[in-house]
Amino acid sequence: MDVVLLAAAAVLLAVLLFFATRLRGQARAADEEHQQNVAAAAAAGARPRPHGEERAEGMPRRRRNMGNRLMAQRRAQQAEEWLEEEEDAEEVPEFQVSGKIGAKKQRKLEEKQARKAQREAEEAEREERRKLESKREEERRKEEERIRLEEERQEEEKRKAKEEEEKREYEEYLKLKESFVVEEEGVEESMTEEQSRSFLMEFLEYVKKTKVIQLEDLASHLGLRTQDAINRIQDLMADGTLTGVIDDRGKFIYITAEEMAAVAKYIKQRGRVSIAELAQASNSLINLQPDSRAVAPTLA
Repeated sequence: MDVVLLAAAAVLLAVLLFFATRLRGQARAADEEHQQNVAAAAAAGARPRPHGEERAEGMPRRRRNMGNRLMAQRRAQQAEEWLEEEEDAEEVPEFQVSGKIGAKKQRKLEEKQARKAQREAEEAEREERRKLESKREEERRKEEERIRLEEERQEEEKRKAKEEEEKREYEEYLKLKESFVVEEEGVEESMTEEQSRSFLMEFLEYVKKTKVIQLEDLASHLGLRTQDAINRIQDLMADGTLTGVIDDRGKFIYITAEEMAAVAKYIKQRGRVSIAELAQASNSLINLQPDSRAVAPTLA
């Protein structure tokens, strides 16, 4: 639509310029005619005439020349008026075209400003998304760091617990190594480290599977004095390696941690219980049947 309007305005402007050119040509022709008339009048006035003729014919010629001059001036004035009217007519379309071009530029400017505002809004939105993503990324890194530190802490705790367990087992091994000594013909022969470790494992496994063991028989089988065997069992009970009780008949009864918890729960629920009641309950709470696969350890 804007292109059509501009084309129409251009055609109108061309037509007006054509008429203005023609009017200027007519005015120029009138001026030339006026100048010719003035020159002719001057030539006529300079020509010598008889005195009588000048008096008789001078007045009409002057009037005629004056009429010609007035007519030429009138034509020139009319031409100037026509030219001014044409210029005024030209100014109106130019103003209209200028106004239309201004409106188009205004629309373009508004569209440009709208696009700029949209770009700024999109940039602000992208910046907001970048900030949000950066915040989430920072939170994710913090969470990963927290998890990593927590895993390291747990690994450190496991490592320390393992070291403590190994240390405790090694201390138990040293105690057992010092306690189990073979006496033969008054000469004590200490077991090697590997023999002591193997013997300790076999001894603990044998006691746990046998459940009820006569300490005197155990001492005799191991070549120890009965009191030494009792002391070794008490040492193992003190450091938590074995759990159980030594009765007044010289027997060691192995009781697991679960069975001990069941007995404690029974006493807590019943309150005051007699020895007979506890013994009767223990028969059902504690398994006293030995494992047929139990093999007594021997000292080579």
